[in-house]
Amino acid sequence: MSKTITGFSKLTKDEKINWLAKNFFKDVKEGISTLKQYENDNEKLQQLHDEFIENTISNFYVPYAVAPNFIINGKPYVLPMAIEESSVVAAASLVAKFWSTRGGFKTRVISTIKVGQVHFVYEGDFEELEKYFQKNKDQLLKATDSITANMRKRGGGIVDIELRDKTSKLENYYQLHVTFETADSMGANFINSCLEAIAKEFKNNAFAELKTDIHIVMSILSNYVPECIVHAEVSCKVTDFFDTDPEIYAQKFVQAIQIANVEPFRAVTHNKGIMNGIDAVVLATGNDFRAVAAGAHAYAAKSGSYKSLTNAKIENGVFHFWIEIPLSLGTVGGLTKLHPLAKLSLEILQDPSAEELMQIIAVAGLSQNFAALKALTTTGIQQGHMKMHLMNILNQLEANLHEKENIVKKMDGKTVTHKAVADALHQLRIKK
Repeated sequence: MSKTITGFSKLTKDEKINWLAKNFFKDVKEGISTLKQYENDNEKLQQLHDEFIENTISNFYVPYAVAPNFIINGKPYVLPMAIEESSVVAAASLVAKFWSTRGGFKTRVISTIKVGQVHFVYEGDFEELEKYFQKNKDQLLKATDSITANMRKRGGGIVDIELRDKTSKLENYYQLHVTFETADSMGANFINSCLEAIAKEFKNNAFAELKTDIHIVMSILSNYVPECIVHAEVSCKVTDFFDTDPEIYAQKFVQAIQIANVEPFRAVTHNKGIMNGIDAVVLATGNDFRAVAAGAHAYAAKSGSYKSLTNAKIENGVFHFWIEIPLSLGTVGGLTKLHPLAKLSLEILQDPSAEELMQIIAVAGLSQNFAALKALTTTGIQQGHMKMHLMNILNQLEANLHEKENIVKKMDGKTVTHKAVADALHQLRIKK
């Protein structure tokens, strides 16, 4: 039977599943049953999910949880988190409680500028191109009036358009670098629509005035937003840092970040932990976690070397820990108002503006990094992580409820490994 197919998207969902089952499933009956189990019984809700993307055959669930007790700028929050990784939500909750008695998190938005670019090729004289751009700049803005009208009413719109000469990087390559304010919208479709209108207008009379064509390569937003930055921080007296040897552990914490600033191998894992917290809330609120992650990692390498997104210092007996990170987010449009759980997440967060959501999500990243570094510089990461991973191991070994309760008690205070859990479960079953 052929494993390639034409017209797949035109098949019904059942036809798609049957074709997959016949060609790829080891156990056809079990495979189809698994897909059906994850279908939503609510037909209207399932249809909504089916229409998010093409070729939908089922739903892929990740756990949806909450982390309580966050105090951000004096206001209490509960953070919704959608993530499958063990210990992330537990770590966030513990850190929230830890800092709630030490003044909580302080945050501020530094800037909210987003970027889009028209990339084009031009083989003529740059000075003539510059004159043409300056002459037509106002007209480029007017070309977007119908698109930007509603956004301007909400305080957003196009901030500026620049002509940038990139020929030192690539022969005959130029760009229109456009900056935007998008209010409470992430603004991807808005930005791209504006860019296409600008590109069309820019090219319209180019040959008549320049005697050389402008060849538009593409018009697209950038997920690198180094001017859409949020700052979050915590601080406390060093003596309040730990119950025992606080000066030693505070210094080790700072040194751990210094290592991440000079060693990219460490920095990547360091920042991945930050994104555990950030992506979980970004996903739960219906925002684009892939765009956020790409922009964050690019920002971590802005100096030319990949570094930590967080920083720490000890000054005058006070421990300071902070993050500055680009976050392009929205609380209107897209999935934020379409996906029922995304809407509920924003309700849990007390219907934040986009700027408030930036601050909340920066805190999620900072708290996750604090939890990881605190563990690494004290007991080690595996003790807490494997304790949380214990239930996953027990599920893999198909332990029943009674067995799980016994093994959890048995492993308390011990090093959790797959072999240790398997051996303990084997012994328990022999006794039964």
